[in-house]
Amino acid sequence: MPARIFKPARNAMQSGKGKSQDWTLEFVREGAPTADPLMGWTSGDTSTQVRLTFATQAEAEDYAKRNSIAYTVTPVAPVRINKKAYSDNFKYGRTTLWTH
Repeated sequence: MPARIFKPARNAMQSGKGKSQDWTLEFVREGAPTADPLMGWTSGDTSTQVRLTFATQAEAEDYAKRNSIAYTVTPVAPVRINKKAYSDNFKYGRTTLWTH
């Protein structure tokens, strides 16, 4: 079963970067889950529920190589920071209209 190594994005609901510094290895689902004919519950491979975290990308890749796990690495997207100041809302000569 293939795995994917990535660095998770920060939580969009908070400004902090907690739990986004570690690298994560998670297994990729190969097929669609199937419904159990008797109970109707969905069943599938339970290894997709496993998420392992590592301090660095190299540690995650070493773990995958040691355990013969096929993996792909998702590159980290660059972080764009928009610096804003509250006083820019009242700046003389602003290019956008004031709206409430």
